[in-house]
Amino acid sequence: MQNLDVIALGGNAILPADKAGTIEDQFAITRLTMRQIAQLVASGRNVVLSHGNGPIVGNILLRNEAVRDEIPPMPLGICVADSQGGIGYMIQQVLRNALRALAIEREVVTVVTQVCIDPNDPSLSHPTKPIGPFYTEQQARIYAADRGWHMVDDSNRGWRRVVPSPRPIKIVEKTVVESLVRSGVIVITVGGGGVPVVAQKDGLSGVEAVIDKDRASSVLARQLGAQRMVIVTDVDGVYRDFGTPQAKRLDRMGAQQANTMAASLPPGSMGSKLEAAAEFVVAGAPSAEAIITRPGEILDAVAGRAGTRIVGDS
Repeated sequence: MQNLDVIALGGNAILPADKAGTIEDQFAITRLTMRQIAQLVASGRNVVLSHGNGPIVGNILLRNEAVRDEIPPMPLGICVADSQGGIGYMIQQVLRNALRALAIEREVVTVVTQVCIDPNDPSLSHPTKPIGPFYTEQQARIYAADRGWHMVDDSNRGWRRVVPSPRPIKIVEKTVVESLVRSGVIVITVGGGGVPVVAQKDGLSGVEAVIDKDRASSVLARQLGAQRMVIVTDVDGVYRDFGTPQAKRLDRMGAQQANTMAASLPPGSMGSKLEAAAEFVVAGAPSAEAIITRPGEILDAVAGRAGTRIVGDS
């Protein structure tokens, strides 16, 4: 699809780590981010937005626990869908206002999105993704026995539930999203990586798992034929020797280099973003490119003045 950018917003584009996490904080940082997205639309680009949902979905899970004796707790898929609706509402309202300030009248809509996974994905039997609140070791043992949860000690900070993080295969609502985009609507979709589902004989069924939002966004971008994917995170690009005095930001990388670096990085770091970017540029539209940048530099990054650009190997 011509002039289409899929922009995957990290949680810090909605809720930075140095804030208390109030809804006022969330709206304030979202306004700063959406001003840049509105400028991108004003330049003639079509955009589809995705977003992370941490730590917001963690707060939803915490509410589950706080009132579980009064209200039956909801499964993880419902919690992810709740976060898609709530965060999507905030983004679409703020973006509509930012567009209107530029005298641009565009519809903005959130699509609660399901994402198909392989029912035989190996992660389903080896959960590794921490979610929700921290517990004491005693609580963790009780929940493991009573609820069948997989619990791990999370970096000596406390015990947490871990769930599978399967690879996304396809976006269930892809045709709806594509139709909306072709009609000029700005779509917010695959929030939190989408709600993971498996296809069965009698239809779709939810899975107690979470999907990496950058990998899901990469699948979305490929299925839509986007020309560019922008991953917005908490650093200004990809660094060689990150966290050392020799750290150096890379302005440009080939897909093979990105995959090689990703394989050397620990879980939860830049690795999944590099993999998602490389998958997009290799299997995406001709001349597809991906950019990794931070919220305040989206416009500079797409103009080539910031961030790290991942391109196909020539």
